[in-house]
Formats: sequence, structure tokens, C-alpha cells
Amino acid sequence: METIIPSLFYKVKGIEYERERLELDDGDFLDLDWIRNNNKRLLVLSHGLEGSSERHYIQRPAKHFSKKGWDILAWNNRSCSGEMNRLPRFYHHGATEDIASVIERGLSSGYEEVVLMGYSMGGGMQQKYLGEREIDPRIKGAISFSVPCNVKDSAEQLRLKGNQMYERRFIKKLKEKMVEKSKFMEFDTSGIEAVTTFPEFDDRFTLKLFPGYKDVDDFYSKITSDQFLDKITVPLLIVNAKNDPMLGDKCYPVEVAKKSELIYLEMPEKGGHVGFTSKKGDFSYMEYAADKFIDEVILPN
Repeated sequence: METIIPSLFYKVKGIEYERERLELDDGDFLDLDWIRNNNKRLLVLSHGLEGSSERHYIQRPAKHFSKKGWDILAWNNRSCSGEMNRLPRFYHHGATEDIASVIERGLSSGYEEVVLMGYSMGGGMQQKYLGEREIDPRIKGAISFSVPCNVKDSAEQLRLKGNQMYERRFIKKLKEKMVEKSKFMEFDTSGIEAVTTFPEFDDRFTLKLFPGYKDVDDFYSKITSDQFLDKITVPLLIVNAKNDPMLGDKCYPVEVAKKSELIYLEMPEKGGHVGFTSKKGDFSYMEYAADKFIDEVILPN
């Protein structure tokens, strides 16, 4: 219930984005949604699998932090903005070239302080981005919620009885996109009806769109973000609820957090997957946790 009810019923009012289309070097595009108030601080928001900038968990922090003196950049992964992307490829947890382009676009606007905030897949994507490359000093820190820090473990968790409805929902959306895309470009979708799990989908489609991986296990092992956590050089908060139906034990990087002075792991008993409903007005626990971490750790007064 903590996962499903907010996802289905929570609505955010008063959000007005300004959309920018970012043309990419490979001929594709990303749609970026801005809230600009001429602030010196920028919050970059990254959505989860098959989400978008219109999801409640993105609009909520956009509304909250724009009122607190931040500009907002909420970006949409390829195919997630309401318009299908141009190329055969989509996105995945470890495809960090697009988030890198988004952050570079944000930095080019002259912001002095940038904080990254990611949800589920978007959180893993930003963690991998931070750990695999040298980052601009204007990026001061990051916050992640409900992150499948170990992708294979998360996929296995979704195979458990009671969690399969989440997998079916995601796979249904992804298959619909594959069929839609096959209508205007050459792409083989034969046998797609039989695909019912993430390993099957990734083996059948993702590995063909992103060549270079030996098999699904190799793919998962190389895109997962937990192997990059100890290389991150800015403060990072990870908030993963213990009752998250999409996270297995390996998605809670306890030992890494114990050894690191920069990785902060919070594991509330409840919260579900990107739920964290709060009784304190219009916002969730996620906005309050992010507020606290920014004020006390990332940008202390």
C-alpha cells in the first residue's frame, strides 16, 4: 500500500515547467523540464524506470525546493517525455552518458552549486555517474531514494510471489514501447508476447540495443551502481526502506556506508518504493530527509 497508493492517487498542483529539447551528439534528443527563478543553486531530478518529470515523486521536490531558492532541472530519459525518441536505443540503469549530458547542460547555465537527486533507477544512474568519472567541483552532493543498488538482486526480488505485479507492470510498458517503435523503424519484435520478466526482456531486446555485454548476468554486473559507491567523492544520502518490495538484501550497502565518510545510508522500517508518505502536509518524508541532508551535510550554513 505504501508503494501503490502514492503512485496511483497522489497529485501535485501548481507545477509549471519550461521545456527544453536537448539535442544529443548521436542524433537523438532529451526533453528537459525547468523551473527557473534566477537562483544560483540547481537541483537535478532523475526519475525511475518508465517514469517522467510528471510523476508525483519528481513534481513534489520540484515544488518544494523551487520555493526554497533552487532552480529545478527535471529531465526525461529517452522515450519518457511523451514523445518517442528517434533512435532504436532507450535507456537503462547504467547508461550514464545521458545524465552526463543533462548535468553538463545545467552547469553551462552558470550555477554555482548543483545537487543531484534520483529516484529508483534514476538514483542508481546518478550513483554510477558520480563514481565512474571525475566530476565538476560545482556538484556538491547527491541524494537517492529507493535505489536498486544491485540490479540483479532487485530483478530477483521482483520474481518473488507478491512482487511480480510490479515486474508485469514495467514489462507491459516496455513491450508496448518496443512495438510502437517497430512501426517506424526496422526492429524485430517477434515473440514479444512470451516475454514476462526483466531477464527475458533484457536478453531479448536490451542486449541488442546496447551491444558489448556477453549475457544478462554480465550486463547486470556492469551496470549496477553498488560497485561505484566507494569511488564517489561527494556526500551521498541513500534512503531505502526496509519494506521496499523491489529491493533485495544486496540493495542496502551497509558495509560500504560503515567504511565511508561520504556515503550515508538510511533504512526506515516503512516507506515502500518511492512512497514515504508523510502526514505533514503536501510533502513526503523524502523532501524532509533531503532538506535535512542538504542543510546539515552537503551545504551546511
